[in-house]
Parts: sequence; structure tokens; C-alpha cells
Amino acid sequence: MSTVGKALGLLNLVSSLDEDVGLTDLARMAGFDKATTRRLLMDLESFGFIEQDEASRRYRLGPAPVRLARLREARFPFLRSAVPFVKALADSTGETCHLAEFANGELRSLHVEAPPRANRINVEIGVPLPLHATASGLALLARLDAARIATHLRPPLEAFTGETVTDPYALRQRLAETRARGWSISRNGLESGVISTAAAIVAPDGQPVGTLAIAAPASRVEQSTLTRFGEQVAEAAQALGDRLFGKESASGADHQRQGE
Repeated sequence: MSTVGKALGLLNLVSSLDEDVGLTDLARMAGFDKATTRRLLMDLESFGFIEQDEASRRYRLGPAPVRLARLREARFPFLRSAVPFVKALADSTGETCHLAEFANGELRSLHVEAPPRANRINVEIGVPLPLHATASGLALLARLDAARIATHLRPPLEAFTGETVTDPYALRQRLAETRARGWSISRNGLESGVISTAAAIVAPDGQPVGTLAIAAPASRVEQSTLTRFGEQVAEAAQALGDRLFGKESASGADHQRQGE
């Protein structure tokens, strides 16, 4: 791995932690020796990507990622455009709705709207969503070409519950069903007792940039409700794509479906 790759990997590691971390623990988690870890941290700190607490000597994210995120959002207002759609879905369904963005081969939750009820599904922001085990992941995979699908479905795939589908052939069947429906379904794939549905947000070239999803306790979602949720999330994802890219995003998605 290149030095740049190591530094970015370390940055991603720090960003995934819930609390500040010391050098020794960070080196162990990254799989680097302490000297290499210290050198990478110093480089990242010099550009503001990492900062060290003077009292505890522990590390956390610096201001640079926030600044870059704001610049990126100003030029491509993905989050700002999507939040009203997520809120509207949450209001109309009474369930947890969330937005995820696809970048660098990973799908990560970016915004969550949860209902004001005790029995609800919790989704953490910034956590990678396993593509084979979530409705968001299945919706995204269904929009990718065969080569990229094969890469993401390469065994072994992790089983998170007793019902997680890990067989690539069975997963490809689910992707075909998702394309035909226009929205995905996941039952107990990542967590037991959870049912979710999602749809991809598609760019004009037919490539997915993210997903919208609805997640609910399976105990209160009948088939008719699930169908309604699927139709709603598909409509919202299409409308968000139109907002982000213009009406031609719809024709781009249609073109890809015709080529599959």
C-alpha cells in the first residue's frame, strides 16, 4: 500500500471511531508499527485532517474534512437536496428513513430521520452498509453492471443473522427482482426483526450515487404496507435524482434497464 493509501486508511479509521484514540491503540487497529503511525498522523495533522488533544494526547478528526465537505456540498448539494425527501418519507410512513451515499466502493449512511416512537429502527450515520445484507445495498447493486456486481458479491459474504442471504446466485435473483420492481426488500438481512425497502438515486449516466430507504420492525409491516413503502421510496428516489441532475436522469435510468 502506498503512503497516501496508508494515510487515507488511517484517516478513515479515526473517522469511524466514537471517541478520541491514543497512538498505541491506533497503531494496533491500523496494523502499522508506532513509528509509521506517528509519522502518518503528523502528516495528516499538518494539513488539518487530524488533531491531537493537548491534555490527553489522543487523536480525533480535524477541521479539514468538515471544510472539504462544505465545499463539496456547495458544488454538489447532495445532502441539502435529499434531506426534505427523507423527512417527507419519515412523515408519511411513520418509520425510520435514511439516505446513503455510494463512494469509493462503499455505501454509507449520510442522514437519518427517525419517528417519535419507542419501537423503531436505529440507523447510525457514517456506518458502511453491507451491500448484500441491506435493502439499500441491494437497491444499489441492482443498478451496477455485471462486473461490479461480481466484485461486490465475491465470496465469502458475511452472515449477520440466520437469514442473511450469502449465496451469490440467490443474491443475483434478488437483484433481478429489484430491477423488475424498482425497489428492493430486505428481511432480517442485517438485523433480526427488521424489514426494509430502498431505491437507488441514479445519475444521468445510469450509475447510482446513493439510496433512500425505509426501515421498520417487521412485526408491524404487512405485505400491503411494504408494497406502499416500496412505491413511495422509489418515487422519492426518482424525484431526488431529478432534483440533483435534471429530468434526463430518468431517461438515463431507463436506458440502463433496457441494456440489462
